[in-house]
Amino acid sequence: MKTSTETKVKQQVATKVKGKSRFKFVSETVSELRKVVWPTRQEATYLTTIVIVVTIAAAITLWVIDVGFSELINLILLR
Repeated sequence: MKTSTETKVKQQVATKVKGKSRFKFVSETVSELRKVVWPTRQEATYLTTIVIVVTIAAAITLWVIDVGFSELINLILLR
């Protein structure tokens, strides 16, 4: 049978291991972030512009399709 002292010691060890693994995770994350090659301001601006333009083009395309189908349904139902 396990004594309460043994249980407490195991809990303390488990807590220390969890704390070390959290610290290890954070330190590894910081280490990986230092390896990242971040885009320059010019690259970030260019890519952001592309995303905005493509989003607007997709929105307009979907709007045109929606209006077209709405008109088609209205013509079919309201003969």
